[in-house]
Amino acid sequence: MEKVLVTGGAGFIGSHTVDRLLKIGYDVRILDNLQKPVHLKGKPDYIPKEAEFILGDVRDRETIEKALEGIDYVFHLAAYQDYLPDFSTFFHVNSVSTALIYEIAVAKNLPIKKIVVASSQFVNGEGIYKDLNGNLIYPKRRSNEQLEKGKWDFTDGNGNPLEYIWTPETYACPPNQYAISKYSQELMALNFGERYNIPSVAMRYSIVQGSRQSFYNMYSGACRIFSLAYFFDKAPTIYEDGMMMRDFVNVHDVVDANILVMQDKRADYNAYNVGGGKPYTVKSFSEIVAKEFGKEHIIANITGEYRFGDTRNACSDISKLKALGWSPLRTAEDSVKEYADYLRAQTNIQDILDYAQKTMKQLNVVRTINN
Repeated sequence: MEKVLVTGGAGFIGSHTVDRLLKIGYDVRILDNLQKPVHLKGKPDYIPKEAEFILGDVRDRETIEKALEGIDYVFHLAAYQDYLPDFSTFFHVNSVSTALIYEIAVAKNLPIKKIVVASSQFVNGEGIYKDLNGNLIYPKRRSNEQLEKGKWDFTDGNGNPLEYIWTPETYACPPNQYAISKYSQELMALNFGERYNIPSVAMRYSIVQGSRQSFYNMYSGACRIFSLAYFFDKAPTIYEDGMMMRDFVNVHDVVDANILVMQDKRADYNAYNVGGGKPYTVKSFSEIVAKEFGKEHIIANITGEYRFGDTRNACSDISKLKALGWSPLRTAEDSVKEYADYLRAQTNIQDILDYAQKTMKQLNVVRTINN
């Protein structure tokens, strides 16, 4: 029986990947440090007893050496993900751990058949636009001066709006500490992998939705944020004007993609976008959540606040992954229903929305326009 290591295997994408691997006949080892606040209450009860569990840090050499013993495949999904300005932590966790896995694999000449590394759609940054004449434009970021005026969209020199286009894997312009660290992981995987003949794949996940997203992560998960708000009969806050475009992808579609690239040699030494294939405005997505909870009468707050560093639009071109035979099969409504059912099944949820919002404001992450 082939053995798979899943770092971050107690987490959202990791745990679902573990379940699928066990179901289709692999032996699985999990490495996770159960870091707070994501795992505020310790080891989740959904971790299967059939999987070997190692409690440890992906930055620790001895821990990684132990975790890699006898392993055929690696899913490196452990990551530090947040919106806080503790820049070095992103690189300590995300970049160093990836380098360490390859360093040990090379030093010990480990017979690893493939390493799949979690990258992120955020590597695309603001993505690609085109002007009225069809010329491609690659904006770097929106300035705080622009955002303070409530001017959310990119325009050309004459003030005409630019049109966003679906962004392929050939483009990268990571705008913040998280995105830069994820791109470094992607570059290491593809370059070290090819150089040392370790088949490797980088997966640029879009906004993944579904059950098991932590209730206690202050930043990630539009579905989590809106679901908690409506669950507690509160109006969620939507940043900017709510018209930011996103493509949401179901976690089970992500797992489908993970298994495909692990098993398919055509995927080796490539990066793949893993998205939902359908654009939604953040406002329209909040309305899907409101409908699921029967709270359509609660109108979301659009106050002019914004998160400094957010991208205006983020939709990934998934044609490259679809060419391997993968396609997203679940809808945003499917993801919301699954998460809502998961939320309703909990018995000890704390209302942390106000705390999260207050903390981000104190750190000057959430800001308000100047009229």
